[in-house]
Amino acid sequence: MTYKGNSDSIEDRELLLQLSEGSKYAFDVLYNRYWKLVFNTAFKRLNDMERSQDIAQDVFVQLWASGTKALIKNLPAYLNVSARNGVFKHLEKEGRYAALPDTAAELEGTQGDADAKILHSEFLEAFHQLIEKLPTQQRIIFKMRFEEDLSSQEIADRLEISPKTVRNQLGKALNTLRTSLMLFYAIMLYCQPK
Repeated sequence: MTYKGNSDSIEDRELLLQLSEGSKYAFDVLYNRYWKLVFNTAFKRLNDMERSQDIAQDVFVQLWASGTKALIKNLPAYLNVSARNGVFKHLEKEGRYAALPDTAAELEGTQGDADAKILHSEFLEAFHQLIEKLPTQQRIIFKMRFEEDLSSQEIADRLEISPKTVRNQLGKALNTLRTSLMLFYAIMLYCQPK
């Protein structure tokens, strides 16, 4: 199906419906509409043009492939999450990021929902306590990066330090948190009633 007139006036919902029917036109409109959003989401985290383009490309390939299956209510949010997940997968492959286990999902598999929620809550509480125990600069940078979603350059500008210092401090904070949380997670799993 092809529309006459301005493609900007076609709602995402209609384009997704057409995409589910295999419309290349709908895909092209969505691609042109959201390419920059997806690329910027990846670039903000990686600061690498080529890798960010690859991730954006993968997100749209995934959108095309799942166009007939996925029920997407908020396309910008869906694409944003897909781009962030792409970045995390990329960093994990490079060994720069180790994803923490999905505690709630794993615990729910071995215990009732109520127990899993309690353990998940304890895990999150431990995470927040660990953040507060980070050295001052690491804590500030970590919060600016993950709570305010600022890039390394934006943090550097605000704190009047170099982006390299931001990346180094963030790396140290992530290392500390990852190691401590993995230990806490292992203890929680070990202490579960069998």
